[in-house]
Amino acid sequence: MLLTAKASSRHLPSSKPNDRKYFSEKLLSLLKKCPSAKSLQQIHTQMLVHSVQKPNFLLSRIIDLKDFNYASVLFRNISKPDEYAFTVMIRGLTTAWKKYSLALQLYYEMKSLGLKPNNFTYPFLFISCANLLALNHGLAVHSSVFKVGLNGDDHVNHSLITMYARCGELRYARKVFDEISERDLVSWNSMISGYSKMGYARNAVELFKKMQDKGFCPDEMTLVSILGACGDLGDLALGRWVEGFVVQNKMELNSFMGSALIDMYGKCGDIVSARSIFDGMVKKDVVTWNAMITGYAQNGFSNEAISLFNGMKEAGVNPDKITLIGLLTASASIGALDLGKWVDDYASQRGLKCDIFVGTALIDMYAKCGSIQNALKVFEDLPVKNDVSWNAMISALAFNGRAHEALSLFERMSKEGGAAQPNDITFVGVLSACVHAGLVDEGRRLFHLMSSSFGLIPKIEHYSCMVDLFARAGHLSEAWDFIQKMPEKPDEIILGALLGACQKQRNADVSQQVMQLLLEMKPSNSGNYVISSKIYANLRMWDDSAKMRVLMRERGISKTPGCSWIGVDDQIHEFHAGDDLHDKSTEICLVFYLLNEEMKREGYIPNVDCL
Repeated sequence: MLLTAKASSRHLPSSKPNDRKYFSEKLLSLLKKCPSAKSLQQIHTQMLVHSVQKPNFLLSRIIDLKDFNYASVLFRNISKPDEYAFTVMIRGLTTAWKKYSLALQLYYEMKSLGLKPNNFTYPFLFISCANLLALNHGLAVHSSVFKVGLNGDDHVNHSLITMYARCGELRYARKVFDEISERDLVSWNSMISGYSKMGYARNAVELFKKMQDKGFCPDEMTLVSILGACGDLGDLALGRWVEGFVVQNKMELNSFMGSALIDMYGKCGDIVSARSIFDGMVKKDVVTWNAMITGYAQNGFSNEAISLFNGMKEAGVNPDKITLIGLLTASASIGALDLGKWVDDYASQRGLKCDIFVGTALIDMYAKCGSIQNALKVFEDLPVKNDVSWNAMISALAFNGRAHEALSLFERMSKEGGAAQPNDITFVGVLSACVHAGLVDEGRRLFHLMSSSFGLIPKIEHYSCMVDLFARAGHLSEAWDFIQKMPEKPDEIILGALLGACQKQRNADVSQQVMQLLLEMKPSNSGNYVISSKIYANLRMWDDSAKMRVLMRERGISKTPGCSWIGVDDQIHEFHAGDDLHDKSTEICLVFYLLNEEMKREGYIPNVDCL
């Protein structure tokens, strides 16, 4: 109900002085029930007319209704705002309007006037520091907490833990936590959440178990944080325990909990359980749909991700940028360029294309679909570029055979990138460019540049690129020497690259040493046996070639069939090697036969050396 000035004058007499108290109480009562900013302004008018001076109460209600301009004008017109007025305004800036910098400015203004923040003020200040990642301000405010003797206040400490965790200072956060004498569930949740959100999953799980040992029963916030940690660790057993706990305690499977379970199962690779949770949820919001679409995309179920997205549209749920990123990941995996272009258009229409995450996903999609010019256009149109977007474009050029452009972009990043300077991933991209272009000397230079100019320690991925570079260039002995001088043991990727090169170069000496290491390291990898058999066949060592095939059968190892996708009329068709289940398989085989005959007429001679 809107309260008009005329109506209020009928119901609230103001002529008698002894009625003023009643009138004031009536206005304040109406103010509490005020449904909109417009009706609040009408009540405010009556307060001014009848000299009802309750600016703090009015300010609090305006903030509840989230009217920033009105609240700002009212606050600046308070002749002498007290601690309460400042605290209420700081709360509004932090929670209602997300204007964190203004909240900090108001705090410093408050102190300059000699006013003292209290235990209600500090939590909002720490929230602002956390969202701004303003560690220096956070430290200054923390110092003030000590000076006023509020370092033992629970609410202050909980927000302190969150602030330090968000700013990446987990040691400080843990120190605050450890110094809390009487910890409650909120204390434990703050620290566990801090660990989980900042990627310290193992610490989160350890603290969770310690919390249980202390007799605390987890609530929804605890479980959601632990599910995030389970996903990062791939700890499926603990994740299933959480689901069992939810069922046993009849907790509501809302969007918050359901999405966390779906995300956990997706990250752990149990897509069936993720879909079971999804299907069992009565109400699905965009976060729930996103969790399932992302789970499919991350686990290689691109067709399912696209199909679910279509179901999301039919359900009337509007996609957001997280949906688009998941859909672009799926499109990139199967080369669904038409769908990727649709996402591009959709993002452009809704102003999401300039988002750094959507833009980077578009670059990756276009690159993997072979549309490098579109990838470049998206990259150049990004208003702000971070290291991820630079790296995505450098890698896109590298893997599309445009090595010199990738190296040129690397030089540009070094000069123009600002805060986005080359990192580990950047060098994987430029070294890969050298691999594809056979630039051995440039690769050597860049590898040494990592440590000499950028202070980066080469990782296994960089060594893998160098071994691949040497191997493809035919420098097999140098590649093997490089592996032996590595500070850590080579993985199957490095050895596999070298083994593949040995097959092409028909090098028996190096290949036998590599094969021995690979078969010891990954005895269940079918590719190692197949390549080893082919190398022996190339060298006419038929008995050894046959032994590899026999060894595969004895160990029950089978080769994963090849798979490819083709998009026709907005439908994705999936094909597996040796699969004749497609309803058009007869026509497809006929086309292959005709193509094969035409290739022969053009002079194509198949390579049968390894058969």
